[in-house]
Amino acid sequence: MFIKKRPSWALSQSEITPESVYLNRRQFMSGSVAVAAGLSIPGLLPAAELPVQGKSLNFVPMPDYSTAEEKTPFKDVAQYNNFYEFGTGKGDPARYAEEMTVDPWSLGVEGECEQPGEYALEDLLKPHEYQERVYRLRCVEAWSMVIPWIGVPLADILKRLQPTSRAKYVYFETLHDPDQMRGQRSLFSTIDWPYQEGLRMDEAMNELSFLAVGLYGKTLPKQNGAPIRLVVPWKYGFKSIKSIVKIRFQEERPETTWEMIAPQEYGFYANVNPEVDHPRWSQKRERRLPSGLLSPNWMETVKFNGYGEQVAHLYKDMDLRKFF
Repeated sequence: MFIKKRPSWALSQSEITPESVYLNRRQFMSGSVAVAAGLSIPGLLPAAELPVQGKSLNFVPMPDYSTAEEKTPFKDVAQYNNFYEFGTGKGDPARYAEEMTVDPWSLGVEGECEQPGEYALEDLLKPHEYQERVYRLRCVEAWSMVIPWIGVPLADILKRLQPTSRAKYVYFETLHDPDQMRGQRSLFSTIDWPYQEGLRMDEAMNELSFLAVGLYGKTLPKQNGAPIRLVVPWKYGFKSIKSIVKIRFQEERPETTWEMIAPQEYGFYANVNPEVDHPRWSQKRERRLPSGLLSPNWMETVKFNGYGEQVAHLYKDMDLRKFF
């Protein structure tokens, strides 16, 4: 779909896609369309591992939903991750995620909706046109990236599943398979698998909430949450659950993984907020990757990660120190 409304923070596609960083637009679009035309699953290709091995996706650029900030290089996006299913080190996901199989993939849909069932990923996605959105990603550990995601609006998928009036929240669950995910079979893990996340219904239906199947013009690397992950750009990164296998509509607020582990440190809402520090990390500043010892690239954190115009109304009259 094409969005006619231009938010005040958006710039044109030519302003956000430097040629030295990204692919030539004309060559890329013609090439990706040609590749996608021969697929049985429209627009969807096997998950990419490395840039040279990745497959291109057919998508519609969406500058109206894109930041003008310089994008984080692909190598940093693909090699610096929190994905504890594969280990606690930042490089563990890139090192071990190849052990996971992402094709075929299905998602279970259950709870307060009219269309529950087990859906093959391609069936869930194929009615939709892929979009590219360049979003900021802010980790609670005070580092950040800017990533060009490819996917579909979460609201578009949820509407097709027809939630009932009793559905107040949406629950998400990550794959639980210790044979493929070595972090899940670690004796030292403090996480009660599977990984669980959730959104209030109005958050899930917000125009920014996104289900990503690719980044940088190609299918998602496994270490970034292949084959499908959530992206909620105004919240800390741990809310953007990876490798989703279950969606449940429910009336009660779901329990979420990090909130269950350390409720004094991680709240359900997890909105980016420089006014509310994490006990171990100040949230007043963030380190934008790539950065190094001599060039740490620190910047001031912006409330709601800079997306306040689109989401601040969701939290009107809420005490964000209490509901953090």
